[in-house]
Amino acid sequence: MIDSRHPDIAAHASMLISRSPIETVRKAFAFVRDEVRHSSDCKIGPVTYRASDVLRERVGYCYAKSHLLAAILRANNIPTGLCYQRIAMNADATSFCLHGLNAVFLPDCGWYRLDPRGNRDNIDAQFDPPNEKLAFTLTHPQEYDVPGIFVDPLPSVIQCLVANDDWADAYANLPDASCHLNGG
Repeated sequence: MIDSRHPDIAAHASMLISRSPIETVRKAFAFVRDEVRHSSDCKIGPVTYRASDVLRERVGYCYAKSHLLAAILRANNIPTGLCYQRIAMNADATSFCLHGLNAVFLPDCGWYRLDPRGNRDNIDAQFDPPNEKLAFTLTHPQEYDVPGIFVDPLPSVIQCLVANDDWADAYANLPDASCHLNGG
């Protein structure tokens, strides 16, 4: 899924490299956040999951966008992993799903989380180390950060993205943390 050695990923990563790792991360983050549309915001497909497909199509759910950011940074030899949050899908907090984001190792900060989901009216994710400015603030008692930094996407995330061709079908089947905790 995070095909950092794909020729298109390698070529794009080389266009984003800077003299310092932090500037490379800043440029890659801005590219993925701002130039790749979020599937449910724009309500279009295809449902992408492999980083090279996200780069080609310029659309993806948060998970797919985090795969692309990880691939670009790994192609530039910057340690990058995947993180997840359990967030409410509505104001009433009657349903929940996993939200995908990244963690990157910065020389002066250690592991730092960043969220390439894409901004909109009530979402303003930024890259401002050492301060985290993620897309979602966890406020409900059943929302939480899934512990750990993952090398590979969770199986439940891949299952959702692979099984659904249409953005709306994927949205209706977004995985929840309980899927992860039960191995699915």
